[in-house]
Amino acid sequence: MLEYQRGSSFRPFLVLALETSCDETSVAILKDGQQVVCNRIASQEELHARYGGVVPEIACRRHFEVIHPLIEEVLEDSSLSLSEMDALAVTHGPGLIGAVLVGVTVAKTLALAFDKPLLPVNHLEGHLYSPLLEHPQLKPPWVSLLVSGGHTLLVLVEDWGQLRLLGQTRDDAAGEAFDKVAKMLNLGYPGGPRVQQLAEQGDPAAIRLPRPMRNQGYAFSFSGLKTAVHHAQSSVSPADLCASFQQAVVDVLVEKTLQAAMDHGVNSVSLAGGVAANQPLRQALLQQCQKRGINFYVPSFEYCTDNGAMIAMAGYQMAGLGITATPWLDAHASLPLQSWRNSC
Repeated sequence: MLEYQRGSSFRPFLVLALETSCDETSVAILKDGQQVVCNRIASQEELHARYGGVVPEIACRRHFEVIHPLIEEVLEDSSLSLSEMDALAVTHGPGLIGAVLVGVTVAKTLALAFDKPLLPVNHLEGHLYSPLLEHPQLKPPWVSLLVSGGHTLLVLVEDWGQLRLLGQTRDDAAGEAFDKVAKMLNLGYPGGPRVQQLAEQGDPAAIRLPRPMRNQGYAFSFSGLKTAVHHAQSSVSPADLCASFQQAVVDVLVEKTLQAAMDHGVNSVSLAGGVAANQPLRQALLQQCQKRGINFYVPSFEYCTDNGAMIAMAGYQMAGLGITATPWLDAHASLPLQSWRNSC
């Protein structure tokens, strides 16, 4: 059964979006593809902190518990009703399969009950389009660096609805490497912010760590860097180690992103995903783009983590392409970019 169908392009005035791909439940309403009317996030950070990482079954249960109250809260705060929505959007992958299924089931039920079109959204495309929430001037072509706990990708946005994957990680994602280094150093969960915080007290040049896959195209690899950190633990302070590790990751991400922009002749670069909240990465990419006369776009911290607003924006883009979900839309743990192209 086909999960997507293609019809006429349309621009929904009000989009209600649901995001449940991992450990944050989020509901948002986007108005006219430009204004975030409301964006609410229910974090599960405290639930998973004791385990040092996300426990899928716990995440799934909490999504189920909070998603309906969160929808009601967003509608009440916005003084709107479900009947006033012009479309619904939902993440249907990639992510924790049980968690994604909660959002998909609720969205399909509401779309059917209120006779609304359902916009199927790839979670990664949600991150990719998140800069548009605050930077509507961003237009194709541009290169997007998408970095999160589970993914590290370089994507060329050739046109609306035309994405080309340039490269991705071959093992650990950048965010995953941050979390594992934090666990190695007993810094707690979530690891990324804690590594960044401790790195502020250290010297990024204290120890020379490898820059993986440098000058090897657009692919990434952070597993070896993580191993190098492990071997260096006894020879340097935790603060210096965090600073040196963070600098190595930033150097690789920035270098490959700028190379991709220059190779493809684009003058705009965006940064998105949970790791986009890392201040040294944001600053380094901004400075290097400015040196080369490249426009740089990054969402505010609120829209870096998983959120419904970015799913609403990606859904709005799907509507512009005329892509909607059929009743057979399903949840997927893995989902390629623009998977709808295989069936539309």
